[in-house]
Amino acid sequence: MTETVLPSLHSATLLELLVISWVAGVGISTVGPGGILMTIGLYSVTVLPPASVAGTSIVTHIATGVVGTAAYLRSGQLRHPPTRQLALMLGLMATVGTPLGVFINGRVSHRWFGILLGLFAAVVGLLVWYRQVAATPETSGTKHGVTNGAVAALIGLGVAVAAGMFGLGGPMMAVPLLVATGVPILSAVAVAQVYSLVISTVGTFGYGAHHAIDWPMAIFVGIPEMTGVLIGWWLAHRIPPSRLRYALAIVLISLAPYLAMRAS
Repeated sequence: MTETVLPSLHSATLLELLVISWVAGVGISTVGPGGILMTIGLYSVTVLPPASVAGTSIVTHIATGVVGTAAYLRSGQLRHPPTRQLALMLGLMATVGTPLGVFINGRVSHRWFGILLGLFAAVVGLLVWYRQVAATPETSGTKHGVTNGAVAALIGLGVAVAAGMFGLGGPMMAVPLLVATGVPILSAVAVAQVYSLVISTVGTFGYGAHHAIDWPMAIFVGIPEMTGVLIGWWLAHRIPPSRLRYALAIVLISLAPYLAMRAS
């Protein structure tokens, strides 16, 4: 079992982690990429190695995935058959892609972990920004899910590999990619909650088998993250989708240079 780093952290650092985890939860259920903030926080303010950063982060997404899934079931997005089918497809692909991501993580240095995480954030942020700028009434979509099973499978596999590698729940990349295929943002975020639950569960088993999870830390940051998910769900139904997309892009693009500097 990984020795916890909690006792070695100053009170200001602990407070910073609490704030980061709460904001991460809000982001998860509003625009999708909140989970990356948890990885960034653990990577930036602790001395955990990449495997423990990813393992500790990914276990927190089990709770947020449960809460997020329940919230979007209640609000109706996950009750539409096409949306449920899309969630099932992504979940199945997550069982394949997540273990591969865990395997890759074990072979990446601390420096390259940060660099690659920043690159992912920048690419996805630019994708979302382009999608919003180029959106038209015809492409903004009123349907509840993608119709191309091959595209859904490719998204599900690719995102699961990245999520498994970085300890993400999956919404960070799944939401913008689904939106780019024509899925409305609320439906995309709803599907991403189910997807996140599968990824985090499979990833927890993977990192747990390698003793790469700081369980006390996971509990410490997981509780405020879960409360943030509920607040984010409430906000997601009161903010126009276009603002959610722009917020998503700005967050991801802004984080990229910070991660690159941190890794150097």
